[in-house]
Amino acid sequence: MKLFQRAQNSLFGEILDSLLAPALLVVLMSIGVTWLVARGIANAPYDRILTHNVRALAEDAMRAHDRGTTLHVTPTLLAALRGDESDHIWLQVLDDDGRRLAGDTQMPAPQWSDTPMPGVVYLSDAQINGMAVRIAQLRVRVDAKAPAAPGELRSEEAPPLRFGPDGLALQEAAPPAAATERTLLVQLAETRIKQASHASEIITGVLLPQFALLPLAVMLLWIALARGIKPLSVVEERLRERRPDDLSPIDESTVPLEVAPLVSALNVLLGKLSDSMATQKRFLADAAHQLKTPLAGLRMQADLALREAADAQALKQSLKQIGRSSVRATHTVNQLLALARAEGGIGTLARHPCDLAKLTMEVVREMLPRAMDKSLDLGYDGAEPGSAGVVVEGNAALLRELIHNLLDNAINYTPSSATQPGVITARVLADPFGHVLLLQVEDSGAGIPESERELVFEPFYRVLGNEADGSGLGLPIVREIAHQHRAQVLLEDAHPGQTPPGTRFTVRFDTAPP
Repeated sequence: MKLFQRAQNSLFGEILDSLLAPALLVVLMSIGVTWLVARGIANAPYDRILTHNVRALAEDAMRAHDRGTTLHVTPTLLAALRGDESDHIWLQVLDDDGRRLAGDTQMPAPQWSDTPMPGVVYLSDAQINGMAVRIAQLRVRVDAKAPAAPGELRSEEAPPLRFGPDGLALQEAAPPAAATERTLLVQLAETRIKQASHASEIITGVLLPQFALLPLAVMLLWIALARGIKPLSVVEERLRERRPDDLSPIDESTVPLEVAPLVSALNVLLGKLSDSMATQKRFLADAAHQLKTPLAGLRMQADLALREAADAQALKQSLKQIGRSSVRATHTVNQLLALARAEGGIGTLARHPCDLAKLTMEVVREMLPRAMDKSLDLGYDGAEPGSAGVVVEGNAALLRELIHNLLDNAINYTPSSATQPGVITARVLADPFGHVLLLQVEDSGAGIPESERELVFEPFYRVLGNEADGSGLGLPIVREIAHQHRAQVLLEDAHPGQTPPGTRFTVRFDTAPP
C-alpha cells in the first residue's frame, strides 16, 4: 500500500510507507481489540447483576410456592430488578410442562443444547420485539405432596424423624408416598443499553488519547527518519563540493555501515572513471603524436616543392612524398574513428546473424591487389560459406573491420619478394557441436616475441626494429571488436621451431546462445 504516491521513487517515502502502513494496520487492529475488550469489561458486571437478580427472583418464586400461591409481578418488583429507566426487563416462570405460571408472554422459549442443571444460571443473547436482550435462566427444584394446580407453588417439606427414649434420632422416616418433585424455570431478560453505553465510554476513553498521540508519533517518526538518512545528504554535499578533476575515493569510515556498500561501489566507479580518463588522455596524446609525423612530412615536402631552385624531378619526388604522408594520415584518422566506433559498444549497433566464412572471403578478395603489389601469397582455407557453425550473432561492419585489420597487419609485417614470396592464410574453422567458431590469420613473418605479445594490443605500440608502415591501432581495434562479440584473441607462433616462426592470430567466438 502506497500512502505517498510520487512520480519518482523516494527513499524517504519508501521507508515512511514501510513504517506507516504497518502502524496503520496495528491501529485498526487495536481499535478492534479495544472494542472486544470493552464489551467484555462492560458486560461482566451487568451479567453478575443479572445473575443475582434471577436468583433473587427464583427465591421469590419459591416463597410463593411455599405459601401455595403464584408469583405476582408488581411495579415494585420490576423497579427493583431494573435499577434505572434506561433498560427494559422481562421475566417469566415456567413449570415442568412449559406452562407459564407468572410473567410476560413475550419471552422466547428456552433453547437447551444439553439438559440444564438445577441451581446453575445460564446466560444467552436473544431478541424481544426487535431489541437485543441478555437472558438469564435458572431451574430450581420444588416439592409438592399432591399434584399442584396451575399457578399453585409449594415448598419442599423436611421428612419427619423418629426419636428413641434418650431423645436421639434413630432413623429418617420414609417420605410420604404422595410427595412429587417438581422444577421451576425462572427467566429474566434485560436490554443492553447500559452495557453499550458503558462500552462506548470505555472505548472513547481509551482511543481518544491514542488518536491525539498519533500525529505526534508520526511527527517524531518523520524527524527520526530525516535524521537517519542525513548521511546520504552529507555524501551528496561532499560530491558537489569536489573539483571536476578530483576522482579520489570517498572515505568509507565516515559513513554508516548501511551506506558503506553504496560508497564502496561509488569508489569503484570513480576508479574506473579515473582509469578511463587517463586512457583517453594517453590516447589523445598518442594520436596527436602519430598525426604530427605525417603532417610535419607534408609541410616539409610542400616547402621543398616551393623552392625556386627545385627542378621537375625534385618536384615530382616531393609530390610523391606528400601523397604518401597524406595516405598515412588518412589511414591513422580512419583507424582512430574505427577504434572509437568499436569502443562505443555493439549494443548501440544493429545485430544479426553473420556468416563469418563469407565475410572473410570477401575481405580476402578486397586485399588481394595490395598483397600482389608486395608479392605476397594471400589465400583462404577453411569452412565454406553457409556450412554448419559458421554463423555468429554480431555486427557485419565491425566484423569486416576486424578481419581487415588482421590481414592488413599481416601484409604490413610479412617480408616478401618476387624470389621468396611471403605467405598469408586466412582460415575459418567451425565446431557446431562445441559451439566454437575460430577465425585464424597466419603469416610467414619473423613472429612476435612472447615478451611483446601483450603489448602489441596497446594503442600505438610498434615492435622495435620494424620499419613497416602502420598506425599501431589495428590490433587494439581487433581486440575491442572481439570483446564486443564475446570473443577472445590469441597470439602464437604459426610454425613453432622453424625460422622464421611466423605469427598466428586466432579469434575464438562462442556461438552458444547467450
